[in-house]
Amino acid sequence: MTPPETPDDQARVGLAAAEPLPLPETSDQSEEPQNESVGTVIIAGVANLVIAAAKLFAGVLSGSAAMLSEAAHSLADTVTEIFLFVALRRGSRPADEDHPFGYGKEGYVWAFIAALFTFIGGAGFSIYHGVTTIIDGEHTGDYLWSYIVLGVSFLAEGTSFLRAKRQVAGESARWGISPFRFLRLTPDTTVKAVFFEDSAALIGLILAAAGLALSQLTGDEMFDGLASIAIGVLLFFVAGILARSNASLLVGRAVPRRMHNQIAEDLNSIPIVEDVPTLMTMQLGPGDILVAAKVDFRDDVSAAEVEAASDEAERRLRARYPAIRYVFLDPTRGMPGRSHVDGGLDL
Repeated sequence: MTPPETPDDQARVGLAAAEPLPLPETSDQSEEPQNESVGTVIIAGVANLVIAAAKLFAGVLSGSAAMLSEAAHSLADTVTEIFLFVALRRGSRPADEDHPFGYGKEGYVWAFIAALFTFIGGAGFSIYHGVTTIIDGEHTGDYLWSYIVLGVSFLAEGTSFLRAKRQVAGESARWGISPFRFLRLTPDTTVKAVFFEDSAALIGLILAAAGLALSQLTGDEMFDGLASIAIGVLLFFVAGILARSNASLLVGRAVPRRMHNQIAEDLNSIPIVEDVPTLMTMQLGPGDILVAAKVDFRDDVSAAEVEAASDEAERRLRARYPAIRYVFLDPTRGMPGRSHVDGGLDL
């Protein structure tokens, strides 16, 4: 006799049994956003490397503190892009028995290191060199090469910025929120880093040009030094934003409040569910979310009905949010009207 067939989700054990339940073929589980992030990082890295060499050349010829600070800025951005590329690659590795929830948080580690490098390598050098220029007041060359390099750099940085801006606009449209709010909420720290760094680069180029122009017009190198310090402060501000965001994700950040409430609503919509007194979420990586909830099922239903309802709940959640990777439901005794709403990240 042929033994009865056993459902795949019951036959598997370990990590295999934790794989998400299958969804209809119409569900969009494309990895396009991650691939787009890789492309954004590569373009930004190549642009920054070329620009750093040109700025260093112009800075050495002109002796401008602002130009040398901009060279350090672009070099720091280049190294940052390398760290972000490593973050994308290392963080996308599949789960294994040593790391059952995957390696998504390792991406945040590398992104945090990238933010620290921007602070130390870019901001520290720019502020230090600006102070020494104000004290010494020396300028060893003409300004022509500096202006040429600044103009070319603005075009190159603008190209990289427009790509990052296009990605932010596209993903914020998919989320149904404004680009500004998307940048605050997104767990994809790579696109956030490129967007903020390119924005800072464009502002830094304007500051450098202003410092050079004022120094040339007045003959006082103090303005060149002040521009260098301003660039350093700008980098310090950007590094602080990125470091704080990555630290929050490393600790274990919840999903946005609107998403939390939608998850609670979907769970409550299961016919045999009375309430969801506890709902906890965690961002495991840019594309992986964990959902854990205490669920009050009706007292008159069987264990088989609870199991079927749990599978249905997972399918509903993942159909709405394909990034939800793990769903753990704990049947618990609750009290009417005690559903957990308005939790999650409130930004």
